[in-house]
Amino acid sequence: MQGYIVRLQRVKDEDLIVAIITQNRLETVYRFYGSRHAAINLGFKIDFEIERSLKSSVGRLYDVVHLGFPWLLDPVRTRLWHQFVSLFYPHLKDSEETGAFYFCLLDACAALWGRQNPKRVALEAYAKLLEHEGRLPDPARCFFCEQPLGAPRVSLIRSLLCAHTACVHSAPVNMNGVRELFENKSTLFLDDKEVDTLWLTLLEGL
Repeated sequence: MQGYIVRLQRVKDEDLIVAIITQNRLETVYRFYGSRHAAINLGFKIDFEIERSLKSSVGRLYDVVHLGFPWLLDPVRTRLWHQFVSLFYPHLKDSEETGAFYFCLLDACAALWGRQNPKRVALEAYAKLLEHEGRLPDPARCFFCEQPLGAPRVSLIRSLLCAHTACVHSAPVNMNGVRELFENKSTLFLDDKEVDTLWLTLLEGL
């Protein structure tokens, strides 16, 4: 099967607990340390097998093949990818059955990561995730004071909740850009500074 590594946790003797988003599940498996094993890292897409045992609820990861991307040679893009994929484990850790959406979303992001601004790719993916989960906010009303948002610039906080800048005291972005992001899952109307602002918001958690 194939999947994306979204968490690595070191245990005794350099062994690892590995969390992997596969086509339908969040798998948690055990990886024994050893020079004969292929190197794995956060964010890698891998093809692998799981050996199950009656002695443990956690299967053993083996027969791993790294399915690499050319942009992994770019340290800046790779660092941003690590930051992005690491958000998925805390978001999904209580749900073993995830369906295909999250795997397909990461697949789509990985395909674009080397060709486009990675922060824009991640923000557009986040809008799709919020819509999939039924959490896409209402850009017409301030979540804090519940009054209409009539200003040309608004602030967004975690989960891209919209608010008056005076209510939350965070950097604003233009409302047209927010609407385009929510309606068409596009950052076309957000400038690079606004994208950087929303990237920091995204890093607070999915």
